[in-house]
Amino acid sequence: MKVGVFGSGTVGQTIAAKVAELGHEVMVGTRDTGKLADWLGATRGKVQAGSPAATAAHGEILFNATNGGGSLEALALAGEANLNGKILIDISNPLDFSRGMPPTLSVSNTDSLGEQIQRAYPRVRVVKTLNTITASLMVNPRQLADGDHHVFISGNDADAKAKVVDVLTNWFGWRHVLDLGDIATARGTEMYLPIWLRMWGALGTGIFNVKIVK
Repeated sequence: MKVGVFGSGTVGQTIAAKVAELGHEVMVGTRDTGKLADWLGATRGKVQAGSPAATAAHGEILFNATNGGGSLEALALAGEANLNGKILIDISNPLDFSRGMPPTLSVSNTDSLGEQIQRAYPRVRVVKTLNTITASLMVNPRQLADGDHHVFISGNDADAKAKVVDVLTNWFGWRHVLDLGDIATARGTEMYLPIWLRMWGALGTGIFNVKIVK
C-alpha cells in the first residue's frame, strides 16, 4: 500500500520507518526534504521524502504526525483535492509552547484539533488515534506489559475506523483498541495530554500507558 506521512519529526519518522519495514511504499511530507537526507539514507531507500502535496497525492492512507500548531497549515499545503476521500490518521495534539514548558492546549473543552481538521476537510475521513502515547509505543505496544494496555480512536466514518483498527492491530500490534465515538470525542484524548506530560515528568520516561478496566 502507498502511505503518506505528514511530519518529519520523531513521530513522523517512527511511523514512516515502521510502515516501510512492513513493506509499504512510504513518503514523508515536509517543506524541507534536505534536512531528512541522513535519516532517509539510514532507511536504505525504503522511505522517500516529498512536498506535502506530493505526499498527499502518493498516499492511499495518510498519517498526520505534524506539530499540532502546524497541522492545518500542513494540510493546506497538501491540497484538498489530494486529501479528499482518503483516511487521515490524525496523531497530532494542539500543544501550545508559547509560554514555555509544560505546554498548554491551544484548543480544548468545546472543540478539538481533530474536529477542526474534519470541519476544514469534510470529505476527508479523519480518525484520531495514537495521540495519547509516546512515539515508540505507537508502533511497538508490546514493549510495555506485552501490549496489555489501550489505544483510543475517534471518528465519524465507521468504515474508516474499521480500517484504522486493522492498521493498529495488524500493522502495529495493538491488542486493545477502544472506539470512543465520533470525532468530537477527540476532545477527551487531546485534553489527556496535560496529565500525560505530568506523568512523564514524574516517571522519567514516556514508556507508560493506561489500561481500561471495568
